[in-house]
Parts: sequence; structure tokens; C-alpha cells
Amino acid sequence: MVTRTKRVTLTFHHPFSLKGVDRRLAPGKYEVVTDEELIEELSFPVYRRVATMILLPADSRQSSVEMVTVEPADLAAAHERDSAVSSPTISATNPRAP
Repeated sequence: MVTRTKRVTLTFHHPFSLKGVDRRLAPGKYEVVTDEELIEELSFPVYRRVATMILLPADSRQSSVEMVTVEPADLAAAHERDSAVSSPTISATNPRAP
């Protein structure tokens, strides 16, 4: 089976939590690793996701890293919540409007 690994870095500006992680995570940059495997029965290349993991600083040691499997939808929702939390926008017509 042919597999590939994708790596992206997500930035969180506020503390956040994820399902499957028993602590609140600090703001910062987090590497996300996604493993995919090639579906070989097709006449064109298609990959399916088999695992998504996030690299977290371990609780006990500052230099240790913990790789935790997460649901992509949960990770996306946490990132969207983080992006939505921002200072209120002041409207030019209504200065009190958020």
C-alpha cells in the first residue's frame, strides 16, 4: 500500500481544547500530520485519510512532544472557534455594534 504524509502548521491565538486531550492547550503553533493511503483500484490517483495527529508539548517535560490522534472535524472546529474569537469590530454607522 502506498502512503503519504502531509504536514501543516496551525496557529492558535487563544487557549483551546480538543476532544481526546485532557488539558487546555496554550496558544501557539501546532504541527498537524495527516497520513493518507492510495486507493489502488482506481484508474487515477486518489488518497484516503487514515489518520490525523497533532504534535503537542508533553505535560511533564518541556523538550518532549506528544503525538495525539484527533478527528479532523474537531480540529477544524477548534481552529474556527479560535479564529472567531477576536476583538469586537466597531461599525462606522453604529459604534456600539459588535
